[in-house]
Amino acid sequence: MADDLNQRGQQDRSRINMNEPWEVKYWTRELGVSQEELARAVQQAGNSVTAVREQLKR
Repeated sequence: MADDLNQRGQQDRSRINMNEPWEVKYWTRELGVSQEELARAVQQAGNSVTAVREQLKR
């Protein structure tokens, strides 16, 4: 997601930025995982939301 909260769109939702607390909070809720699980999935699969979703299915 972009740092500018007024700029929203598909590009904003395609990556997970673990350095933005509000974004981590959003993605933990959206994906139904803990912060630790999200961090582990991002570390293993990269920051693409699609790749993280696939990683969490495993």
